[in-house]
Amino acid sequence: MSEKNIMDKVSDIIILGGGPVGLYGAFYSGIRSMSCKIIDSLPELGGQLTALYPKKYVYDVPGFTKVLARDLAKQLIQQATQFDAEICLNEKVMKLEYETDESKTLKLTAHNGSVHRGRSIIIAAGAGAFLPRKLDVHNMDELEGHGLYYTVKDPDQFKDKDLIIIGGGDSAIDWALGLEPIAKNITLIHRSDRFRAHEYSVHNLFDSKVSVLTHHELKALHGEDHVEGVTIFDNVTGEEKDFKLDTVLCNLGFMTNLGPIKEWGFELDKNTIHVTQTMNTNLDRVWAAGDIVDYPGKLKLISTGFAEAAIAVNMAKHTIEPNAKLFPGHSSSKKNTFKF
Repeated sequence: MSEKNIMDKVSDIIILGGGPVGLYGAFYSGIRSMSCKIIDSLPELGGQLTALYPKKYVYDVPGFTKVLARDLAKQLIQQATQFDAEICLNEKVMKLEYETDESKTLKLTAHNGSVHRGRSIIIAAGAGAFLPRKLDVHNMDELEGHGLYYTVKDPDQFKDKDLIIIGGGDSAIDWALGLEPIAKNITLIHRSDRFRAHEYSVHNLFDSKVSVLTHHELKALHGEDHVEGVTIFDNVTGEEKDFKLDTVLCNLGFMTNLGPIKEWGFELDKNTIHVTQTMNTNLDRVWAAGDIVDYPGKLKLISTGFAEAAIAVNMAKHTIEPNAKLFPGHSSSKKNTFKF
């Protein structure tokens, strides 16, 4: 296809974000016979599943007792691409515009000058760009990657390590449980006695061999070329403790930034886009789904993101093709779906 034809091509739906929610949206677009394009700023599909924790187990996806993030991403990618969705990676979209003619076409322009046109858009960009939250402790920057880590790409790097994990959310607890069989020793410290994680995971944590110290925080990192130890303190009593160890995993969450999306005219609340119950944003023919959206009762789960993507696609289908049904029926009731 010539460069001109590529530039002139208009997709029925453009999905901004190639994480789990965007991938499911692409799949559902195919189910609704809509041409689809996925655009993502990362070099591979999968979003946080592949970029941050590919070997972390995910427990709250229907149909799986537990599944490695990278395997979940692989299945979602296979599902999403079966309808020949066009994939555009390493492209950071900078601008959203409406064409001035009567075509009702939306135009996205990327950082590299690429132009993408669509009849509808779904924003499924997760939480936007993300950077790990860091503590204001001496030596943190110097020792990052030398015994101090914020993400786990390969659990084997923690084999036989004396490890301290900092945090009280799902990631901290999941990694404490996931690394327990291979690390030499694990201590988890959390600044509070209240955890921001599923109750089931917290129960398993206290039932494990992981040493849990609540109301404790990191005071100092020791070591020059590599982590050699830490000093922690009890934020209630002020008592300090020194540990000799070689590895620190800091799981304090991520700071998010919507980047250029903030300038597109959405109704925003900090780093989320307000949507209606039909996933409509305040912009015409632009929907949003997943962690990037906010509405009363919103839960930031992959499972709810899938449902939001399906709602957004069905709304887009009915909007650009008014004669199309909003709800087309169940996929299991379609022709040739029975197996005997």
